[in-house]
Amino acid sequence: MPVAHRSRTAVLAAVTVATLALAGCGEATDDPADSIVRTTTRIAGAAVIGVDRDTTTSCALPAPPDAGQPASGTRSVVHTSGTTEVPADPQRIVVLDLAAMDAVCALGLWERVVGTAFTPIDPGYFDYLGTGIAQLPSVGSGDLPDLDRVAQAQPDLILGSSVDTDLYDRLDAIAPTVTVGADPVFWRQQFLRVGDALGRRDAAQRVLDDYLAAAAEVGRALASPQTQASIVRFTGDGPVVEGTASFAGQVMADAGAGRPPAQRFGVVDGRSFEPVDTDDPAAADADVIFVRFDGDDGLAEATEYMKTDRWLDLGAVSDSRLFAVTDDVWSTPGPVAARAVLVDLTVALNGYSH
Repeated sequence: MPVAHRSRTAVLAAVTVATLALAGCGEATDDPADSIVRTTTRIAGAAVIGVDRDTTTSCALPAPPDAGQPASGTRSVVHTSGTTEVPADPQRIVVLDLAAMDAVCALGLWERVVGTAFTPIDPGYFDYLGTGIAQLPSVGSGDLPDLDRVAQAQPDLILGSSVDTDLYDRLDAIAPTVTVGADPVFWRQQFLRVGDALGRRDAAQRVLDDYLAAAAEVGRALASPQTQASIVRFTGDGPVVEGTASFAGQVMADAGAGRPPAQRFGVVDGRSFEPVDTDDPAAADADVIFVRFDGDDGLAEATEYMKTDRWLDLGAVSDSRLFAVTDDVWSTPGPVAARAVLVDLTVALNGYSH
C-alpha cells in the first residue's frame, strides 16, 4: 500500500474547503441498515466510516440564474419525457426522488422545494444532505406520489429522474414536469439537465468542475492510482461487486483509484454490478474493500457471510482494510453524494480499520 503524500487530516481539510461551495440543508432514510451504520463503529469486522459526517455544508448557497436568463415568463426545456415550458426561475418545486433532491441541494434551491416524494421516507434516508430537508412536506412515495397532495403544494415545477408515461401525464397536468433520466452511468448529464430546468445550467457546470477538481486533489494527495479499491454491496440475494460504470465506481475513477481486475467491467457495456461467487469471493478482494448494505436483508446477509472463512481469508479483510460505508450516499447519483464519497475515500482509501 502506498504512503499518502500528505496526512489524511490535511486531505480532509482540502476536501472540506473544496466543499464549502455547497452550504447547509436537509435530512431523512428508510434504510434500517443505514440507521445501524450511523450508530455503530464496526459491522462484522468492517470499520464504519461516515458516522460523524459533517452535513452543515452539504447544500450550496443559492446559485443565481444564469446570465441572460429571462427574469419572468417561461423557457423551453428538452428532457427525457419531451419538451416542456417551465418557469424562467421556478419558485415552488416538487421533487420526486433522491437524485433530483441531491441536484437541487447542490444548486442551493432546496428551500424552494414544497414537496418531496422519496421512497421510502423514514428518518435517516438522506441525512447526508443535512438537517433541513427532513422537514420538507411529503407528497407520498416516488413510485406513486399522492397527486392530490402534489396539487395542494401548488408547484410551478415538478422534477424527477424517471416516471412512466401515465404518471408523467398526470403530473404534467398539475404543473410543468421535467424528467432528467435515471441511469447512473450518465449522472453528470442528468445533473446538467436539472440545471437546465432550474435556469442554472452554467451553475451546474461549475458544480461539476469544482467536484472534478476536488476529486483530482484527493487522488494526488492519496497517491490513489497506487491503490486498488473494491466495492461490494450486500443484497438479500448475496454480495455483488461494482464495476467502473456504477455511480461509486465513477467517483472512484474520478479520484484516480485503481480497481481490481475482476471489477473493471462496465466501460463498454455499462454494467454496474456482478454477483460474487460466495464459494470463491476472490473477485471482492483488493488492497482495500468498501462494503455497503441494501436494507435489512442486505445487512443480515452480510453479517452472516462476513463471518465465513472464505470471506475472512481475503487479503484486505485479514489485513484490516475493510470499511463499511453508507448505502444511500454511495448509490445516489448526484454531486453532493459524490463529494461525500470523496470524503469517505479520504478517510479510508489508504487506511487500516483499527
